[in-house]
Amino acid sequence: MNRVALVTGGGRGIGFNISTCLAQEGYDLAICGVREREAVESSLSKLREPGGEVFYWQADISDGAARAFLINEIRKTFGKLNVLVNNAGVAPKVREDLLQASIESFDRIMKINLQGPYFLTQLAANWMIEQKAATSDFQGSIINVTSISSTVASTNRGDYCISKAGLSMASQLWAVRMAEFDIPVFEVRPGIIKTDMTESVVQKYDELVEAGLLLQARWGMPEDVGKTVAMLAGGALPYSTGQVVMVDGGLTVPRL
Repeated sequence: MNRVALVTGGGRGIGFNISTCLAQEGYDLAICGVREREAVESSLSKLREPGGEVFYWQADISDGAARAFLINEIRKTFGKLNVLVNNAGVAPKVREDLLQASIESFDRIMKINLQGPYFLTQLAANWMIEQKAATSDFQGSIINVTSISSTVASTNRGDYCISKAGLSMASQLWAVRMAEFDIPVFEVRPGIIKTDMTESVVQKYDELVEAGLLLQARWGMPEDVGKTVAMLAGGALPYSTGQVVMVDGGLTVPRL
């Protein structure tokens, strides 16, 4: 039987490419997002092409009831969960300087980018522990998709940076907690990735890339992240729980 992966925000952007890479590796997929099913149907059709089962649930991970609903639906549909990929996240609706930033934006970002994956992981982790107790050869893993903004400061989107830094710490916390059950936890930290989230700053980053910001002088693509997540989910780093895998073209390598 195929292994099952849950990819939050798996119907578009980076999440879709993560889902695509996992589907190509033979996973059955549970996808969630906030859009109506009709809006993601074409993506779901593409994800089914390798032959695995793909189910979509409209669920906002910032809502506790929606998180519980999602896990319960996956239990009923697949009966198991091997991989949780916490990918869903949002940028600020408006980039605001720290001196003017609003509480409303801060609260929205924290609920979606940090509280959501933190407590979804709690639900999934307890289920994985249950599966491990029932089946000794159960293989599970948890992968958090964060951002270079975990450590690279952007003063016009402080709420986003703080949310990603929090998720980086959550990755370490969950790695420590899940170690006794031999369930690894990883963090994938993308850099400048060409998605709809970066559409508004294309010119800015084109100029920075041209000026030598990156060691690898190109934009990152969603499939760069997808391939990395699939590698981790497949057990390619069996002795590296708690580690951060950078997907940033060398942006954060210190240079003189």
